Amino acid sequence: MADEASQVLLGSGLTVLSQPLMYVKVLVQVGYEPLPPTLGRNIFGRQVYQLPGLFAYAKHIVKVDGRAGLFKGLAPRLCSSAIGTVVHGKVLQVLCPLCAFVCSCWWVTPDRVLLSTTSREMVARSAATLITHPFHVITLRCMVQFIGRETKYSGTLSAFATIYREEGILGFFAGLVPRLLGDILSLWLCNMLAYLINTYALENGVSVTEMKSYSQAVTGFFASMLTYPFVLVSNLMAVNNCGLAGGLLPYAPTYSSWLDCWSQLHKEGNMSRGNSLFFRKVPAGKRYVWDERRFR
Repeated sequence: MADEASQVLLGSGLTVLSQPLMYVKVLVQVGYEPLPPTLGRNIFGRQVYQLPGLFAYAKHIVKVDGRAGLFKGLAPRLCSSAIGTVVHGKVLQVLCPLCAFVCSCWWVTPDRVLLSTTSREMVARSAATLITHPFHVITLRCMVQFIGRETKYSGTLSAFATIYREEGILGFFAGLVPRLLGDILSLWLCNMLAYLINTYALENGVSVTEMKSYSQAVTGFFASMLTYPFVLVSNLMAVNNCGLAGGLLPYAPTYSSWLDCWSQLHKEGNMSRGNSLFFRKVPAGKRYVWDERRFR
């Protein structure tokens, strides 16, 4: 219980600290650009037109809503973090004896241990994602309200009532499928790549042992980069056609499914939109529309 409580507190602290970053990221993902491009220099020193980065974007939010404005959607996100941590831990506790029994029935090999531990983690993460997704949807919609200056989702409990009244039960799970797929693919890619590197690319040794401890973090970074389109599509589907300006034209058409959203983003070349909040290039072949605060 003490370990679980410490994990919840740690997760809550990290959630609070990362809230401004996620807020800016979500608005960029939707396509909202309140500030026009400016002439700057890229990492090679060449003059190029760039979009405002994280700090300039956050400064604009503070100018409009004050410093507290950077923490819109924090309450449901904290609920999601705390509940997700508890569910994840409980599911692992239930699955540990089962995985131990399965391993005892087979000849234990490193690859079987990998499959067992990764499968257990996949089930735990998926259960946590499934249960906390309604809070994730509310978090995103609270943030996207900044675009149209709405107050439709002003509180967590009232947001639950609004979504249920307007969209029914399915409204709480908008964007769930691509989110689950992205999490599962990222987990397996991360663990498989780390296993291959630790087993075949590195030899035993003191310094190599230290390198192996970092391989999981490195492979996790690459896995998250490769599966980022699933995150983008999931977030867009969570706010699409929900009655907020950020989920309607001109920012987004009404998508028939997450596959339709994926297809549209792919055609527009926007599959990595919001992936980077620094050195943001102006989209090729598009012009900035001041009245709409976006590119088209």
